[in-house]
Amino acid sequence: MVRIRTTHVGSLPRPTALLDLLADPQVDPAARERATREAVAGIVAQQREHGIDVVTDGEMGKLGFFSYVTERLGGLERRPGAETVYSFAAEQEAFPEYYERYFAQAMMGGTVGTIEPVVCTGPLVYQEEEALRRDLDNLAAAVDPGEAFVPSIAPSGVGVNEYYESEEAYYFAVADALHTEYRAIVDAGFTLQVDDPFLTEIFSFHGYDEATRERRGRMYVEAVNHALRGIPPERVRFHTCYSINEGPRVFDVPLADVIDLVLAVNARYVSFESANPRHEHEYHLWETVALPADKVLVPGVITHASNIVEHPELIAERLERFVRLVGPERVMAGADCGFSSQATYRPEVDPRVMWAKFDAMAEGARLVSERLATR
Repeated sequence: MVRIRTTHVGSLPRPTALLDLLADPQVDPAARERATREAVAGIVAQQREHGIDVVTDGEMGKLGFFSYVTERLGGLERRPGAETVYSFAAEQEAFPEYYERYFAQAMMGGTVGTIEPVVCTGPLVYQEEEALRRDLDNLAAAVDPGEAFVPSIAPSGVGVNEYYESEEAYYFAVADALHTEYRAIVDAGFTLQVDDPFLTEIFSFHGYDEATRERRGRMYVEAVNHALRGIPPERVRFHTCYSINEGPRVFDVPLADVIDLVLAVNARYVSFESANPRHEHEYHLWETVALPADKVLVPGVITHASNIVEHPELIAERLERFVRLVGPERVMAGADCGFSSQATYRPEVDPRVMWAKFDAMAEGARLVSERLATR
């Protein structure tokens, strides 16, 4: 019997007690480490209780899905006080009143860590293997590594170059440094998830001409594959999305414009947004795009951009669309993106609502699995 498995993208709301410790620079590191380990054990248990098959640590030990790496790579320098330029400026310019309110309350509002510009000012080297080892040990203590994944940032999500002779040289240097993290995750028995919302940003927001978009997109993918060298694709998930959580989203690139690049990543599992109203129709793409035989789709069937709990029958319908097009063995139920990409006291989706969404996803996947068994 084929059973549709469930997973999500990674980041989950941190417990308030842990946030307090993460926010306090004077706290005893040992106390923070104990609290993090307890939070990982708790969040893994909750995922299991709410029907998630392939779990993770919820990024309990990280301040943000990409900002964490500034502590782990030597050669990077924070620029406190410098203006942070968000890549979705076009969206902000089109809807200024909405985003003025939105950013005061959500995404960056209430975060424990500050989002500061980061530049590369020297040779890049992975320098925090101890922090990485703690993350992996905490998760291994809570779950069989074969049933879990660990998110890690893509090379394109690491700062701005002021040291290397070219942008391409910089991204490959980042890839060399991140290879240490990627390899350690897989060697510990986990599946690696590469988080790369930055690939779609090239096509959505920057105003590049077509040739520049294609060149930069290929460079991003080549850098990812360089970081993945020697790692079996079946141990890798690749997640891409569209940077903004709840917003108009009118500048989001169509999945069709980037799918060739996404499929060129040496990863078996392809995770992407598919539940929000700007992208739900894009399942039709797989009517004309042949999914390579070694790939599995992990479409979002619940969204991180709404506090509405999707009905299990709707989730089942979403999954059945993909099952009809690529086959049940090549579909896993997922979420559009993480539910707390930054450690924050004010996650956009209320945690109780999030768990209800996970319950609905598990029920929707069960419905599809039962229907497949009777065919």
